[in-house]
Amino acid sequence: MKPFVVNRYGRIVFPFNFFPELDFSIFETLEQFAAVIKRDFEEKAPSETDIVAGVDTRAYTGRYDLLRDLALNLFWVNRYAMTMYEKRPTRWRDVPKTRDDVFLPVFKGWEGTELAAAIEAGYRALPPSFDEGTEDKISRILLDVFRHKKGAGAELPPIKPTVGEILSNPKNLTYHLLAYNPDYPGYGWDDIIEYTHRVPEVEALMRQAMVLHNQYRWDRAKTRVIEVGKLHDDDFVVVFQPRSTEVLQFIRRVKGAHRVRPRRPAPLESRPPARPFAPIDVRARFSVMPRLEALAVYRGERVCTNDDLIRNAAYCWSPMTAKEIERKTGIVERLYTELDLDHISLLAAQRALEKSGRRPEEIGAVLFCSCTSAKMMPSLATWLSGQLGLFQTHASCDIVAACAGLPYGLAEAVRLLQEVERPVLLVCGEKFSDKIGTVRTSRMIFGDGAAALVVAPAPPGAAPDIEWVQTYASGPMSEVDSIIWPNPEFDNNITVYGPQVMALVRRYLTQMIDELRGLPRPDGATGSLLDAVDLIVPHQANKTMVLDLATAAGVGPERLYFDIERVGNTSSASIPIAIQDAVRERVIDRPMRVFSPGFGAGAVAGYVVARIDPAIVAI
Repeated sequence: MKPFVVNRYGRIVFPFNFFPELDFSIFETLEQFAAVIKRDFEEKAPSETDIVAGVDTRAYTGRYDLLRDLALNLFWVNRYAMTMYEKRPTRWRDVPKTRDDVFLPVFKGWEGTELAAAIEAGYRALPPSFDEGTEDKISRILLDVFRHKKGAGAELPPIKPTVGEILSNPKNLTYHLLAYNPDYPGYGWDDIIEYTHRVPEVEALMRQAMVLHNQYRWDRAKTRVIEVGKLHDDDFVVVFQPRSTEVLQFIRRVKGAHRVRPRRPAPLESRPPARPFAPIDVRARFSVMPRLEALAVYRGERVCTNDDLIRNAAYCWSPMTAKEIERKTGIVERLYTELDLDHISLLAAQRALEKSGRRPEEIGAVLFCSCTSAKMMPSLATWLSGQLGLFQTHASCDIVAACAGLPYGLAEAVRLLQEVERPVLLVCGEKFSDKIGTVRTSRMIFGDGAAALVVAPAPPGAAPDIEWVQTYASGPMSEVDSIIWPNPEFDNNITVYGPQVMALVRRYLTQMIDELRGLPRPDGATGSLLDAVDLIVPHQANKTMVLDLATAAGVGPERLYFDIERVGNTSSASIPIAIQDAVRERVIDRPMRVFSPGFGAGAVAGYVVARIDPAIVAI
């Protein structure tokens, strides 16, 4: 997990966006590691000569753009040191000569003085972008680091030689510190996390500059490279030691022979079902009719605005403005929580029980829907049962249906009602904020939140509040793997592959709308079930995407309700949170027939057509 922190100014900070940290336990080969490094550090970073060429051709319009490229270059140059090694200046006499966990970097001859001078001159010729004083401070840090680094970015190997290996050729060049002060000033954790600036872009860039300064925490003007054969006992060298046991084991794996894991079998060709799965008419299929007695919500208590994302811009992000995020996703801010997922889910469940007036001993089953639960045993549903004082239920279990969690959960709740003939507690909860890491596309979209519903048997002869349910799953593997967590290729963070998600949403949303067009109006009047729907409250995935696809399917935007601009995408919890907001805003101001489609990870989807009475919603 990679949680956010809140600094003394009340601002959200994502430490992992500034302190690169990879999970080396997932890398079997150097090629796997190299692919991650290339994507996160190299593809977006200009080389030394690229920056100078940009200066010469006047490609930069302001100082910030040049400084950002310089920072990206330096993260690239330090990509292996930052992710694999700790740098430790050490007297040569004290350096172990035979161990396999002590390394010295080897450098080719490289002199960056002229390049640094050209970049500095180009910087001075540009106008300030935001804040001349702060930009000058950042430039002093970055140019000093650039000027005194001893190797070009493209020349650095990931696996450094051990001391024994570098000594096998006495002419190998390594760092030599002419003077070393262990108290040389640098930036501490608090300096970096607590830094604030009125301009989000400048705040992020200053944090990056501080981190880069700490990579060379010695008098850089008194650094040279020296042939290892000419080192004396009192000379200081820069020893590289693995950051963790996992890094060391990775180095040992790639340097030695190891068993290669068997390849996974290739997926079979996806084939449509022999006959379509028809939507379930609850009134016709079941004998116990469902009544919605309560809906309650817990929202994340921390607002994360688009500006907060910009002030946390990571070393691996392409530049994007707050307005561009809004245009792309429809999101202005998302809500995060400092509480655990089980905690916010419990709070929502308690509120729903209170709203319904039900006692714990009346509940027959507990269902928990989530795609972000890290609790495997006990299941979160059984944990909630225990926390709520339910001594025994007919069933307490978790359902992983991601963004289709509410349709899946309500469909299962209706089925359970037939067996238990007593209320079912359905809880949908997600906590994304600590599972996104440095993946920008996911960070833009997801938020935290939980919701709970009490679904009880309706009185004899009463109409059901849940009228139709439908669920689907699977599809081609490109869509099944369109959203992954944990994703080894992205350091086990949640990863969204946009085009594949667009494909599955288009497929499912079209199928859902066509099904509703093919079903009769419940009141027997002319037209379809879709015509009888008062409001569409879709899964709040991405407002721009859903509106475009709904319009293409013939459903006008005026029929859809969104709150995603304020809460983000909370996956399984997004539909009930949106329903609560629709009640709060009096969009739902009377009992209304609501169509709620959900679609997402695992290529799952589903919908419910339900009667929502605002009186059941806890505000």
